[in-house]
Amino acid sequence: MNYMNLAIEEAQKSGADIPVGAVVVKDGKIIAKAHNTKEIDNDITSHAEILAIRQAEKSIGNWRLDGCELYVTLEPCPMCGWAILQSRISKVYFGSYDTSYGAFFSSVDLRKISKSCIEVYGGILEEQCDKLIGDFFRAIRN
Repeated sequence: MNYMNLAIEEAQKSGADIPVGAVVVKDGKIIAKAHNTKEIDNDITSHAEILAIRQAEKSIGNWRLDGCELYVTLEPCPMCGWAILQSRISKVYFGSYDTSYGAFFSSVDLRKISKSCIEVYGGILEEQCDKLIGDFFRAIRN
């Protein structure tokens, strides 16, 4: 199963928000998925990653998401990156690099100031993820 494709499908549900989707997987089973809802919720913390982490915590009944993997269409921002590190997610796979706000490669690398052993892999289905975000911003400009 291609979890990044599921994250892309989730991102397409973002409506007026920047299209970002996230999927949390544990032991090969999807335990959470979410998309950005900042505009709908009128809540700055309603990023796909934060919402997916909250769902995953409820799913397993614990805030410690050891052994979980996160698939997200855009490199997490510092807010989401720190939540990911604190939740103890083991691996992150993301699509598009965020050169302005990326928290693992592009702008800063939060792993350097934490004691996390998290594995992070970028550029997964990057073209599709880039197109999704690019189309969104082109539509806004027009």
